[in-house]
Amino acid sequence: MTWIPYSYTCADNKFIYFSLHLPAGEFFRRHIHGKKWLKRAILSAVLGSSFLGILPSVEAAEVRILPVDRAKFWAGAKFDFDVEVKGDQQLKDVDITVNGQPAEKFFGRKLVKKDLGNGVTSYRADQVTFPKTGTYAVKVTAQDGAGKGVSAAGYTVVSEKAPKRAKNVILFVGDGMSLQAREIARILSKGMTNGKYNDLLAMEKLEHNAVITTSGYDSLVTDSANSASAYATSHKSVVNAMGVYEDSTKDPFDDPQVENISEILKRTRGMSIGVVTQAESTDATPAAMIGHTRRRANQDWLASSYLSQYHRPDVIMGGGSARYLPKGTPGSKRKDNDNVIQDFKDLGYTFVGTSTEMKAAPSDKPLLGLFHTGTMNVYIDREMLKDPQVLKGFTDQPNLMDMTKKSLDILSKNPNGFFAMIEGGSIDKQLHVMDWQRAAYDTIEFDKAIQYAEEWNKKRGDDTLIIVLADHAHGISISGTYHEKDGKKGTEAVRVYQNSVFPTFKDEDHDGFPDNPDPDVTLAVQYANHPEYYENYHFMKKPTPPALSVTETKQEQSAIGDKVEFHQVTKASSKANPARIHQGDPAELMPANTPKDDPQECHSADDILLNAGGPGSEYFKGTMDNTEVFFGMLRALGIDGNQTKYHLTQDKK
Repeated sequence: MTWIPYSYTCADNKFIYFSLHLPAGEFFRRHIHGKKWLKRAILSAVLGSSFLGILPSVEAAEVRILPVDRAKFWAGAKFDFDVEVKGDQQLKDVDITVNGQPAEKFFGRKLVKKDLGNGVTSYRADQVTFPKTGTYAVKVTAQDGAGKGVSAAGYTVVSEKAPKRAKNVILFVGDGMSLQAREIARILSKGMTNGKYNDLLAMEKLEHNAVITTSGYDSLVTDSANSASAYATSHKSVVNAMGVYEDSTKDPFDDPQVENISEILKRTRGMSIGVVTQAESTDATPAAMIGHTRRRANQDWLASSYLSQYHRPDVIMGGGSARYLPKGTPGSKRKDNDNVIQDFKDLGYTFVGTSTEMKAAPSDKPLLGLFHTGTMNVYIDREMLKDPQVLKGFTDQPNLMDMTKKSLDILSKNPNGFFAMIEGGSIDKQLHVMDWQRAAYDTIEFDKAIQYAEEWNKKRGDDTLIIVLADHAHGISISGTYHEKDGKKGTEAVRVYQNSVFPTFKDEDHDGFPDNPDPDVTLAVQYANHPEYYENYHFMKKPTPPALSVTETKQEQSAIGDKVEFHQVTKASSKANPARIHQGDPAELMPANTPKDDPQECHSADDILLNAGGPGSEYFKGTMDNTEVFFGMLRALGIDGNQTKYHLTQDKK
């Protein structure tokens, strides 16, 4: 149990320090209940016991320091330093120090004081650094009419070089690819003989591995923006945010920023940057390598931000052309008339919209490839079933292997090296809709891209660090197998323990993909975090969501016993989708085990697995925080964060 020294500010503004110490939980109950922004700011410090012995009295001025306590920095990496003080109109005597020096003297930069208009005053300095390795202590004391508030944060600054330097880094992110998702792909792709796998996935043959924890600083269960941002910046953030620390303003674009890997590598070494995905190219994971915002949903803004010189990718590939097309163009989702595709063309980029065009594109020019207005179709629908109603005219989309090949052809032309993030973007999206077969085939496709990169690296003499990991997990599990050979159906046909005979997936053409996603003996895959849905255990030839959002009237809610407030007319809820019931099969209704207003399966807090190979890969071992991935990459490259070799601006030229 963590105990907190307890202080109280009397009406005459005198501090009384009691010898009594309160348990942390009791302290929070008494004094921080309902103050969400303060709880978020100081929770990590309470747990990390780095408050220098004193917590701010919540009866007085409240203080928040950004970056948060326990943040870790690469020496020379730029960040925005911000102190927010919430106090009354008599706020005065705000003292901010770093290692005992006034913050302005330490950073060599004036702290800009700004009234945020919400009872909070900000003291901020942008684009500052910790140039030297070591530990740093920030202390803030603020006095208002009610009394004095004190807060503190402790930071660690590192810089290290690997014994053998890497020229390039490829970060493969299987979005939502939990350990179980890998296992399902391995079963389907490699098969088993007498209980032993016939082979492993390419990612599993990399020589180093580690277990990665995934939480953000605001919540146990994270999302793709926050988790990918940890890889790109070394800093945790909050759900839906990337490259920023959440401040107290409403504006999602003014939050304190932290320099991301694309910006550091361009600034210090002039390296090329690539973001490749099957999701929209402005979706959370690719955008986290580039952008800075608290709201990942602002994808049209993110598309425009890609143009900024200081982090502009040299290769962008994925879906999401709707975010680049001007308002009024069929399919556009922009709210303005900017033609971002044309903007990239004007900068010398080759634009391609099909696989054929991508393969024919020159490798000595930067590339923008957008192959769908939204998320690209998954492997089963794109390469196997080819249903026109599902493809909706996008019949010439590239596979991830070819996208990887083209991106490496272009990026490797830079003698300074490159960083590429290549995402299996729909593993996550298919698990959200509880379609494990489509997720498995996309995992296999993802692994094929990794295999190509590994072979490409070997041919070059092993000068590239390759990292494979997920950003977060999904709660799926293999409970056994499923078959109806004896006439049983539904849950009665789930075979467990000694009855779980091996599945009968076949790969007659030896391409690594099963010929039939629905054999007579298949996997019994269960979900831990799900809405109400009908389970049928069979592959669905058309993508079918597990549940539908519906609107219940007040009368409907009353009929099923829900408490209805007098003013409440309707309420959004989710109901099992009857389209998931197979004709002739029992309607196996699985009750929701997550809030009923969410119609999709949810992320889990499970740890994920990392595999790595190439120079610098020895860094990854044991159990590591997700922010450590950033340090492993910069260590492998031997980056000097204090060096600014290329002066790049936010200008779009």
